Amino acid sequence: MNAMRVSSLNPRFEKLQRVHGARGHHSVCGAGCAEKPRVMLVFMNPTARNVSTIPSWRGIRAPWLGTKNTWRLFHALGFITRRTLTDIEALKPKNWTPRFARRLYDEVAASGVFVTNLAKCVQVDARPLPDSVFREYLPLMYREILLVRPKYIVTFGNQVSSVLLGKRVSVGGYKKAEHETLRIGARAFSVFPAHYPVGQGQRNMPLAVLRLRNMLRN
Repeated sequence: MNAMRVSSLNPRFEKLQRVHGARGHHSVCGAGCAEKPRVMLVFMNPTARNVSTIPSWRGIRAPWLGTKNTWRLFHALGFITRRTLTDIEALKPKNWTPRFARRLYDEVAASGVFVTNLAKCVQVDARPLPDSVFREYLPLMYREILLVRPKYIVTFGNQVSSVLLGKRVSVGGYKKAEHETLRIGARAFSVFPAHYPVGQGQRNMPLAVLRLRNMLRN
């Protein structure tokens, strides 16, 4: 039921996709455990490498479908099994199916994880968006957080962390389980800024894994 409430935001994401996203692609929404997960993972924005962005896709539209590197992070953290990662590694983007995507996110949900992006607009490549675009998504991001109600929030990268928290953040300055507090109305959420672990930040994946392991142990 809560997944349906979260999906009620989709039409507004599609509206912003038409303003800021690549033509011929759909926006990508959050997916996973949509009701009180132990952690919400907040990435930057999706790219056209995600197979669920094309209009002919008939499955869930969710982050990182058709890609590989982020799933290696999820496996290192115990969110998906070795068998699932092996299946992902063997798939070419054109061979991803709606059935496999659903199975994958059912496993993510069973691990108590919700995966989303601050901006849901799809770009043709991985060039960064300006802060101004991310800020346009902030009211919807806050609404998404209030609907999902995660125990912890992890923000990947300086830009996403700074925009969400409303202040300049350097992810390398946090030790072990140090975190920030995000207040949305009467609610407060613990936010753990972490290194961006994919794309140009792939070399930082060990640091992101260490950061999240310290958070989850805490």
